[in-house]
Amino acid sequence: MSGPLDGIRVVDLTAMVSGPMATAVLADQGADVIKVEPPGTGDLIRHIGCSRGELSAIFSTLNRNKRSLVLDLGEPRGLAVLRDLVASADVFVQNFRPGVAEQMGIGEAALRSVAPDLVYVSISGFGETGPYARHRVYDIVIQALSGMAASQADPRTGVPELVRNIVADKATALIAAQAITAALFARERGAGGQHVRVAMLDATIAFLWPDVMQSQTFLGPGVTPPASLGGFLSVRPTADGFMTIFAITDGEFEGLCRALGRPQLALDERFRDTAGRMRHADVLAGILDETTRSRTTASWCELLAAEDVPHAPVNQLETLHEDEQVLANALLVEMEHPRAGRLRTPRPVARFDVTPATLRRPAPSLGEHGVEVLREMGLPESEIDDLRAKKILG
Repeated sequence: MSGPLDGIRVVDLTAMVSGPMATAVLADQGADVIKVEPPGTGDLIRHIGCSRGELSAIFSTLNRNKRSLVLDLGEPRGLAVLRDLVASADVFVQNFRPGVAEQMGIGEAALRSVAPDLVYVSISGFGETGPYARHRVYDIVIQALSGMAASQADPRTGVPELVRNIVADKATALIAAQAITAALFARERGAGGQHVRVAMLDATIAFLWPDVMQSQTFLGPGVTPPASLGGFLSVRPTADGFMTIFAITDGEFEGLCRALGRPQLALDERFRDTAGRMRHADVLAGILDETTRSRTTASWCELLAAEDVPHAPVNQLETLHEDEQVLANALLVEMEHPRAGRLRTPRPVARFDVTPATLRRPAPSLGEHGVEVLREMGLPESEIDDLRAKKILG
């Protein structure tokens, strides 16, 4: 077996990030993911960000281990081919705005008629009902609405800030991937096929809730305020860069003071316990910043490690792949793409000792596997040629 999901077929009509990342997890774990794209540009993320050989880096990461089939679903014959493909599938995933799949003739009811046990998955921005349901959505819209931007507000000015990566999309993707495998497990136990719905807004708020929304968890009076971590959740300047230090327990703080060469700090009444350090976090942060500037990052890491104080250098993006722990984990691998050349990508993160996940193929060119997939479906060569001639098959 090439992975724990070997033998599972996924028909993937998603685009951009949340859907493709969810199905990428399934593909890495052995599922046969057939990415169905529209004629012309295909998935728009193919053309966004760093690229080479007409392949974007984002697309390369989110669509490896998949096969690409280009179909014009506006044509009845294209829709018929898709329905025949779904008849052999276990999972169908789409992230159109609510109602669009039904208008196209690929809603749950239409596809369940050809695949009764299908796990049908709808990923949306806001959910399928409510005032925002049919609004256009991107990651930063969800960051603003969910409270994530407010949670990142500058502690001095109070101005909200966005997380500078597509975190709402990625949180949604991980929820969706897990939900799909849960639905497959339930089907295996006799529950049959079902409709799985995941909204980006829901996934992001749930992702934030345990810590960011702790002040909103208990209702009514008598709730203690959350600890102020502004001075702790920071990077510290060093002589040649930056690092982070997070000493919460008394033992960790005493070790930090020894590593800094300032053992008297542990005796300061303001910093004698965790509560005091929280109350005077800004003062402590100033002391730490003044001290850490005196040595290099590597020097501080050595001293802090000797005292077992949680810490890390702030790695630069260009040298992350050289970090000794990243190397020890064998996380990043290099592979060849026939059009984009040599590239670096993370291996499948979860390791299975019996059914290992693997990198079987690089991200596909647009429509690369169309003929291959249709031949597997049993379509005669004459029909495939006719579909290509009429540009129904890209």
